[in-house]
Amino acid sequence: MSNAQEKFNNQFSPEMLADILSLPKRVIESRIRKGELKASSDGYIDQKQLEHFPEVKSFQNSTWDEELNINPLRPYSLIELFAGGGGLALGMEQAGFNSLLLNELDKHACSTLRHNRPNWNVINSDISKVDFTPYWGKVDLLTGGFPCQAFSYAGKSLGFEDTRGTLFFEMARAIKETGPKVIMAENVRALLTHDNGKTLATIKSVIDELGYTLIEPKVLKAIFYKVPQKRERLILVAIRKDLSSKVNFIWPSVYKRVLTLRDALKKGELYNTNVPESAGQSYPKRKAEIMEMVPQGGYWKDIKDIDVQKEYMQKSFFLSGGKTGMARRLSLDEPSLTLTTSPAQKQTERCHPIETRPLQTREYARIQTFPDDWHFQGPISAVYKQIGNAVPVNMAAALGRSLVNLLNNIELNN
Repeated sequence: MSNAQEKFNNQFSPEMLADILSLPKRVIESRIRKGELKASSDGYIDQKQLEHFPEVKSFQNSTWDEELNINPLRPYSLIELFAGGGGLALGMEQAGFNSLLLNELDKHACSTLRHNRPNWNVINSDISKVDFTPYWGKVDLLTGGFPCQAFSYAGKSLGFEDTRGTLFFEMARAIKETGPKVIMAENVRALLTHDNGKTLATIKSVIDELGYTLIEPKVLKAIFYKVPQKRERLILVAIRKDLSSKVNFIWPSVYKRVLTLRDALKKGELYNTNVPESAGQSYPKRKAEIMEMVPQGGYWKDIKDIDVQKEYMQKSFFLSGGKTGMARRLSLDEPSLTLTTSPAQKQTERCHPIETRPLQTREYARIQTFPDDWHFQGPISAVYKQIGNAVPVNMAAALGRSLVNLLNNIELNN
């Protein structure tokens, strides 16, 4: 284990600790100034000071290694909707699921799925045109990351028919037509408060109407699940009512430490080689000159020349808010910021920590914990989009193992 890896087993930067505790970084920095937390000369906080925080304690109590031994009692079948470039599907495969059908509208994503898994039944189609009835009674788990859309509230029932015209309706229809034992949906954190909570309330109502018991939804942070990225996904798990009274769902354990961008790009715990060269976007000449002025882990405010700040930011310079994603250079010693569908968007810059260029596609894929032999198809813009929209593979696999454990318990109790 390298010195850098050893360090991050036992210490957290203020920024990393803020992410773990869901606190603003300034709160952590304030506690350091007040002497409530002691930081080393290089700014890191020893884990021993933080053992009273349950989130930090969870690293020490990790059962990750034990959960790696969870195996299906029999081959469990899976249907995945809105499959994208395969992050969730690959994680579920690693956990032991066998895919019956994967549906995705984007042709480049479907090409990626078929290229990497020629045996998968990939349906490149508008989901509203897919008939799921041939799979009735054959599906153990149905998954999908439906887009977050508002519903029409003309009626007051908040039921299945009220959601017609949305992609959630199509997922609900697939559930109705297949009758899976368990369903798992993933979405953005914003679904919790979308349309003042009406959207999630409707989803819960429909899940109940379809005959499923919903586990209390939970936001999973990717940094807890062996993913070097500050990404969050809202997870909904529901169990068919004829099965739910006899079993309990247990969320996956966290990994033993927080991984950083160094873990993604360099040989070590995640990968046995340094990241290979790959295609990537490039900066125009003047933007490259400006980004060269940003230090590792810094952003536009760290450019020393205020005139250059104004040149880059333009009208945004005078607006309130930190705008910390603008002219942002990542740090090797922190998890990556959440990846977007492009590494060089002005509002959400993802500049390489050392070289002055956007992250390349293979670097993007590693941050999402795709294996190096998972090859994305389509033009470079489509590749960035597939990776940026994906569920991180390692987080999906951890969740998949918990779902296998649930199905194992269903097998044993029914």
